[in-house]
Amino acid sequence: MPTSRSRPSAATRRRVERAAGDLGAAAVQQMEASHGWYRALPPEERSWVGLVAQAGIRSFIEWFTGSQDQAHVTADVFGTAPRELTRSISLGQTLDLVRTVVDVVERESMGLAAGGDEVKVREAVLLYSREIAFSAAEVYAHAAEARGAWDARLEALVVDAVIRGEADDSMQSRASALGWGTTSDVCVIVGSTPSTGAAQVVDQLHRSAKRFGVEVLVAIHGRRVVCIVGQVSDALVTASHLGDHFGDGPIVVGPVVPHLYAAGRSARAALSGHTAAHAWPKAPRPVRSDDLLAERALLGDLPARASLVSRVYAPLSASGGGNLLETAAAYLDGGLGLEGTARELFVHTNTVRYRLAKIADTIGYDLTDPHDAQTVRLALAYGRVAPEPAQRVPRPAPREL
Repeated sequence: MPTSRSRPSAATRRRVERAAGDLGAAAVQQMEASHGWYRALPPEERSWVGLVAQAGIRSFIEWFTGSQDQAHVTADVFGTAPRELTRSISLGQTLDLVRTVVDVVERESMGLAAGGDEVKVREAVLLYSREIAFSAAEVYAHAAEARGAWDARLEALVVDAVIRGEADDSMQSRASALGWGTTSDVCVIVGSTPSTGAAQVVDQLHRSAKRFGVEVLVAIHGRRVVCIVGQVSDALVTASHLGDHFGDGPIVVGPVVPHLYAAGRSARAALSGHTAAHAWPKAPRPVRSDDLLAERALLGDLPARASLVSRVYAPLSASGGGNLLETAAAYLDGGLGLEGTARELFVHTNTVRYRLAKIADTIGYDLTDPHDAQTVRLALAYGRVAPEPAQRVPRPAPREL
């Protein structure tokens, strides 16, 4: 705070005091002439800025003509405008305001200074302007803290709604408030909570996401970190970039969906995959939830079971007159290898090789890979016990009267 010092003469103080109204008007005119953002403001907000400028000059004059022991800057200056003004006027623009007012006061006061007081007036202006700048920073810091706390609450509510699959109006309103109203290409990433703490991992994920050009919503659910990522071009690459901020253990990436309101499917797959990932100790980190269909199915994940049947069993049944399904079953269930499978099916070994390659092309799983083989074996088992699709009964023709 400004402290007592060598003060200008009484004559200088009286001249400055009498010029208070002129200084305020000059400051507003200078703002109008120098700053396009000020001219673009609505009339009400422009009047608020003018009140702040005039209050700053009035507060300076009271201090300048008084004891100069202390300056009640925040209450006298920034208290004249509502707190909502911080949403319309950025901190940089506020500093433009402070700089303009200080320039006007210094220029006009120098002309009012009695002989020998010029240096004292300049020092007084600079000393008080420092207090104004610190007070402006404090106002914006408090506003940022309040806004940050509110955004964190909204963020957690949106993530919870996505996990529960509640894409209702309230969730859409909250998402729009966070800037997610039009975000596309969304996926959910789930990992373990690191030992550094919840607050740190949320901040770190937000900073990293900004560097990589993606949008994130993060919430801590006990031992899990649930991260919704938007504007994704490659989900695995994005998860790799963010992976350092998760704790030890698997990181599971749900499928990419068109927008936030469809992200419940990605969240359920990622959460189920994170629970089941321990059944595959050598799983890559990160890993797609679709690569954990077998492990998820073992935990009773019905969508995973249905996916195995539709992606593996059904295509094999429909392709090659059933030869691919027969070959996969013989190769996996018999454990006979190429030659044993060929003898079992009464075909040539090269035919088995051809069919295994065809199977890989058809369903995307290589039966010579241990994990892929386990996945296909479970898919065949679920396909065999899956209920047949219900036969549609034709509606009887209406009777003729």
